Amino acid sequence: MTYDSMARSTKKSRKSAPLSLQVRLRRWLVRWIGRGLLAAFAALLALVVVYTVINPPITMTIFSEHRRLGRVDRQWTPIEDISPVVARTIVAAEDANFCQHWGFDMRAIRSALDDGANRGASTLSQQVAKNVFLWQDRSWARKALEALITPMIELVWSKRRIVEVYLNVAEFDEGVFGVNAAAFRYFRVAPDKITAQQAAYMATVLPNPKDRDAANPGPFMRKRAAQLIDGAETIRRDGRAACFEK
Repeated sequence: MTYDSMARSTKKSRKSAPLSLQVRLRRWLVRWIGRGLLAAFAALLALVVVYTVINPPITMTIFSEHRRLGRVDRQWTPIEDISPVVARTIVAAEDANFCQHWGFDMRAIRSALDDGANRGASTLSQQVAKNVFLWQDRSWARKALEALITPMIELVWSKRRIVEVYLNVAEFDEGVFGVNAAAFRYFRVAPDKITAQQAAYMATVLPNPKDRDAANPGPFMRKRAAQLIDGAETIRRDGRAACFEK
């Protein structure tokens, strides 16, 4: 037998040899992990679709605050029953270009990177993804899931629906979630009676709701509120509020 024929015979015997237990186990594990990830993705997409017509009954943040405090204050309110100036003001405060992007504001991201990431660049859609479907830490796992869910929300929900959900799940004070509860907590008014000034004060508490009080604003909050009143009017005039207003 020649050397070449011996080599071919050896190679053939290796191919016909059964896979080792370790290799088979690795392939089985990879296959089931892939199936699990696909099932999780499908379930998540289904939940996003369901939430186009059904209001999210609870979020992880609301659940954790309820456990911690014993109760939370929250009352879901359709966007039609909320003063339009509230939506405009909060969008102006959190994501002025909301109507112009598909979930990620690339200009804001580039500016944040240029500033050394000392300021946030999360869009309203990203915040809804985090507030409704995820938890509140800053881990890479959470950010990765947020980046996955945000395009789903933008694809399936209308811009008006995104704003509506945000207005109902955002935290405005310790244990106070949504515009309805916040309007009563701070000003003792119904959400459709909120004034531009009150809306601006409410918007200023969003970055730090546990430490700011819309009913007793300090100098910084008053200055910021004045800016937001102008910002809300600006996006109304230039059309950047058109996608969520009727």
